[in-house]
This record gives sequence, C-alpha cells and structure tokens, in this order.
Amino acid sequence: MSQHDHAAYLAPGRFVDSDHPSIRAFAHKTVGRETDARAKALKLYYAVRDDIFYDPYRLEMTPEGFKASTCLERGYGFCVTKAAVLGAAARAVGIPARVGYADVLNHLATERLRKLMQTDLFVYHGYTELLLDGRWVKATPAFNLKLCEKFRVLPLDFDGKTDSVFHPFDAAGRKHMEYVRDRGVFADVPFEDIDAEFRRLYFRMYDFDRKGGGAKGDFAAEAETETKSKAAPSQK
Repeated sequence: MSQHDHAAYLAPGRFVDSDHPSIRAFAHKTVGRETDARAKALKLYYAVRDDIFYDPYRLEMTPEGFKASTCLERGYGFCVTKAAVLGAAARAVGIPARVGYADVLNHLATERLRKLMQTDLFVYHGYTELLLDGRWVKATPAFNLKLCEKFRVLPLDFDGKTDSVFHPFDAAGRKHMEYVRDRGVFADVPFEDIDAEFRRLYFRMYDFDRKGGGAKGDFAAEAETETKSKAAPSQK
C-alpha cells in the first residue's frame, strides 16, 4: 500500500490529536535524533507505558477527557486514552497509527473496582496498532511498570515486530486477561460508542453528567495492599 492509503492513520483526529503542541513536543523529545521507525515506536511505547500512570478512577467521561493531549498533560489515564496518546505521538513522527478495542475479562482487578463495576468485564479495552515494516503491529501501553510491580503481573514489552497484548496469566500463574470480543480498529476514538456502553454497564461507578465524574480512590495503593495481603502467610 502507498502512503496515500494510510492518510487517515497519519492525519490528526479529534481525539488522536497528533497536531496538538504537547503531543508533538512529547513525541519529538522522546524519539530524539532517531530515524528508524521501529526504534522510534519502541521509545514512544515505553514512554507512554511508564510515564503516564494507569488510573481507572480518575476517568472523565467527556470528549475533552478522552483526548490524547489531555491524558498526556495530566500524566494519567486509562487504556483508551493511553492508546490514543501512543497513536497520536506515532503519527506526529510519521508512523501510521490507529486505535483498536476489545472486550476483556480482567481477573486481577482490585476488589473495590470489581464492586464498583459489579463485573469483571472491561468493554472497549484500548490498544494501538502501528504500521511498521509494512504490517500492523499491536501495542498495549495501558499498565505502567510500577503498577505491574504492585500487582505482581508481568509488564507488557514491545519489540515492534510481534503483537503486544495482555498475558492470559500473571507471574504467579493466576488468570490475568481473557479477550472475549473484538471491537475493531479505528482512525479515531469512537467516543460516542464507548460512552454509550459505559453508561449502560458502569452507571454505578461514574457520574456521567459531571466533568471529572470518576470514582474516587487510589488504584495503585489498592493493588499493592491486596497483593501483599494475598501473599502473606495465613495466621493460625
């Protein structure tokens, strides 16, 4: 395919706003003088994965809250917004990128998050696809390294050659992620579709009519506390 065929995956979007000054500055600072596309993609992946913290509680269900630039500037987000950041940053340095979604069963969410959601089904789990060496490769920058350490799950690495998707099991052999439905790939975040599904499934957790209407809590601290509790020997 020609570069023209990928025009939609190089152009700025409403949410994958690769023309935003903060996105462009982040992307160019991260890749530096690197010219190889795969090497640039790896630098961007690890920067998004580890420098933007995963937090499902501070979720803002507004168009502004779902923009890549907003997530980057705040320094935290969740799978959908972090995938948008990676996609936007990749486009900013000339790598065609699109965002994809799948429904997953998350077996290692915290107990509080499960109670708020009243399900372990995470709909519209977000990832990024990057066009490298003529093929689309999946990259999932959702969980930052420090959070993985607290959960004692294996961090997702990315080599630019093979798909980087969630492991089915964690480091201890417990069930981690199970992909149950493919939602497809898009040039931009399908905000209206995601908003409708979140309103239908997670109405107990989020205040959809208030800016910044996420559930309050410290997800990383919960993960660390629960993991330590489960690992501690039982007292007789």
